[in-house]
Amino acid sequence: MRRISMMIISLAATAATAGTIPGQPKPDYPHTRSDGIVETQFGEKVADPYRWLENDVRNDAEVRNWVDQQNKLTGLYLETLPGRDIFASRLKQLFNFQRMGTPRKAGENYFYTRNDGLQNQSVLMVQQGVSGTPKLLIDPNAWAKDGATALAEWQPSPNGRYLAYAVQDGGTDWRTLRVIDAETGAALEDDIKWVKFSNIAWTKDNKGFFYSRFAEPKKGAAFQSLNTNQQVWYHKIGTKQAEDRLVYQTPDRPLLGHSAEVTDDGRYILITSSGGTDERYELTVGSLDAKQGLSKAVKFKTLVGGLDYEWQLAGSVGSTFYFRTNRAAPRGQIVTLNVEKPRLAPTTVIAQTGDAMVGASLVGNRLIVAYLGDARSEAELRELDGRLVSTIPLPSIGTAAGFGGAGGDPETFYTFSSFAVPPSVYRYNTATGKAELFFQPKVAFDPADYVTDQVFYTSKDGTRIPMYIVKRKDTPAGAPTILYGYGGFNISQTPTFAPTRLAWLEQGGVLAVANLRGGGEYGKEWHDAGRLARKQNVFDDFIAAGDYLIANNISAKGKLAIEGRSNGGLLVGAVVNQRPDLFAAAIPAVGVMDMLRFNRFTAGRYWVDDYGDPAKEADFKVLRAYSPYHNITPGKDYPAILVTTADTDDRVVPGHSFKYTAQLQASDIGAKPHLIRIETRAGHGSGKPTDKIISETADLWSFVAKWTGLEVRPR
Repeated sequence: MRRISMMIISLAATAATAGTIPGQPKPDYPHTRSDGIVETQFGEKVADPYRWLENDVRNDAEVRNWVDQQNKLTGLYLETLPGRDIFASRLKQLFNFQRMGTPRKAGENYFYTRNDGLQNQSVLMVQQGVSGTPKLLIDPNAWAKDGATALAEWQPSPNGRYLAYAVQDGGTDWRTLRVIDAETGAALEDDIKWVKFSNIAWTKDNKGFFYSRFAEPKKGAAFQSLNTNQQVWYHKIGTKQAEDRLVYQTPDRPLLGHSAEVTDDGRYILITSSGGTDERYELTVGSLDAKQGLSKAVKFKTLVGGLDYEWQLAGSVGSTFYFRTNRAAPRGQIVTLNVEKPRLAPTTVIAQTGDAMVGASLVGNRLIVAYLGDARSEAELRELDGRLVSTIPLPSIGTAAGFGGAGGDPETFYTFSSFAVPPSVYRYNTATGKAELFFQPKVAFDPADYVTDQVFYTSKDGTRIPMYIVKRKDTPAGAPTILYGYGGFNISQTPTFAPTRLAWLEQGGVLAVANLRGGGEYGKEWHDAGRLARKQNVFDDFIAAGDYLIANNISAKGKLAIEGRSNGGLLVGAVVNQRPDLFAAAIPAVGVMDMLRFNRFTAGRYWVDDYGDPAKEADFKVLRAYSPYHNITPGKDYPAILVTTADTDDRVVPGHSFKYTAQLQASDIGAKPHLIRIETRAGHGSGKPTDKIISETADLWSFVAKWTGLEVRPR
């Protein structure tokens, strides 16, 4: 990190104690140059004085210097917080337990990730047979000195002999694909670059796989340029990428993204295409040679056109494909399509119910169907004709994930977790309906010390919203509380385990997770109620959650903090502008903060499905009304804010957080600190090393503890 002047250090030291003494002036923030840019859009003048902070920190010395100064200021402030070292020490203990990912079976081999506890990255293990001796296959911890290069997506070949895997460096969405021989452990020379948002789909002959990629970006533009013209390619193992075969593209529709799947019998390749994040798909199918894979050029035909509905392949029996879809069923149903007769209408096999259907897979000769019942996992075993066989028993309120498998093989695995219950792995047989515990971790706390309640509260327009409240059993009323929300992209917030949250809970803090509109908790209608022109519903839901927590003495005035990541960072920024009086502290992480330019960078153009298009007047007016960067209101007393982002985030580029922070610091919004923590080589979040997670969480929780009055004590 660059050396900065003694004047800045002195100002930072003063800022580190600002807000602790009544009447003390706000922190002296580093100077941020203002360009004075004002543009007229649809008759309205829009100021964007900090646009220069959109420039890539790796290529712009002025932005890099700004980042260094902000990090110095924030670091000096955080060093004054008494709970920081306590949180860091305890987080290290809480993370130090062995955990296993959901196993995948291929041939006679079982593959799964494992972490001994404090490893920065989970390793990949393989064993022959369910009782075989585990063998280390891939250890990404040796890939980078800082531990920030991760094993991302991976998929074994159908016979289990080979494994294709993705390398993620520094948290970026870009991937490099490689191949390893699972039998010998030898790495092959395969090296496939510029892969992003991709499946790995092997052909039945085990000789190669399909993947999705973009063209190589121009020099210096990899972390900011728009992602368009995605293509599907075939790679034969043992060959160079230059020899890969282009399989599918839509150059006349450059905004479409494409992913490939191969059916279990190897007879078909299914291309799923979408124009954004709204899970409205087109399906294209082609025939393969089940014995020789891609022996000739694939001739594709449209199975489903129109980009109107969600379609997720559950499995196939010959030419009959089973799909989970919201076509004519907003909460989801299972239908079949005959790919040899694509003009036939879908046949309903399992009709929609009152719960949201969120997953389905064909395992053995039966279907496993997953639901959300008031934001908690439920699962059923069904015959292929839809008849109910049985419910799949789950231990308690929580989240079940996994249930992958193949037609003809009844074995599958799933994990179960909850807020205070770490993930355990279960082995399940669809032929017998028997579930057995396969792996259960040992942890440094007693899950029985914690209680999870689900409450329902009323939003501004009368809509009933569910919310989870988690705390230690002896936590008193009116305790410091972190309210977490997301509310977008059809993503549901369910009870899942995180050691980071345990560190807050065991100190006597409360966690509240609100199931806001815009998510997928109740299907398509719930999602639609919180996107585009209805996005304000999400903010109203979150504000109503905060009011409920205080009114019902779960938290108290001056003790409520809010947290959100990505779209949830946007949520936090928007509601702070609308109700700054409600919150004591706010943590907007990797947030979308400039709603008028989000679609100009990397994956941002996909998000118009949820947000709208700033180039369209009707959408512009909605976006302008809540954009966090554009709606900071001088003259109001804002809560303490700690913005977080990373210099290698190419999902939500860090310029969003940079500009938002600069505007906060330049505005007359009170004396509480408005700081930014900028991580290096951490990206949007996936692949972040354990030590960076611990360090960041210790900073966040000590900041929130300071401003909500939580007394942090050694455990």
